[in-house]
Amino acid sequence: MARGTAHIGKDRYRTQIEVGGHVLAADEPAALGGQGAGPAPYDLLLASLGACTAITLRMYADRKEWPLESLDVALRLTGGEERRIERTLTIVGLDEAQKARLAEVAERTPVTLTLKQGLPIDTKLG
Repeated sequence: MARGTAHIGKDRYRTQIEVGGHVLAADEPAALGGQGAGPAPYDLLLASLGACTAITLRMYADRKEWPLESLDVALRLTGGEERRIERTLTIVGLDEAQKARLAEVAERTPVTLTLKQGLPIDTKLG
């Protein structure tokens, strides 16, 4: 399964992330004391959901041999105590029935299901 690491030093909130053989930077915006050197943690969460949604729907359309030209996934995290994610799909090249089917499939992508069901996190000292 997936593995990753995150390292933070003395650079305020800039964090180096290594995952899947890729190096990324995360940070908080200046308004929260960071330098904006990378996406904030919730931005990365939305990016993960957006990528999983787009990839899964592309795979589904390809398998069905549907003429999907493009797919945009817009995401917005809302709320304070009761957070929720609003996801809007903009689909080009398909008829209304195919678009509706992709919207149904979006509700069952791996990252969508993980977020909806929750995931236990076990923390230990190394």
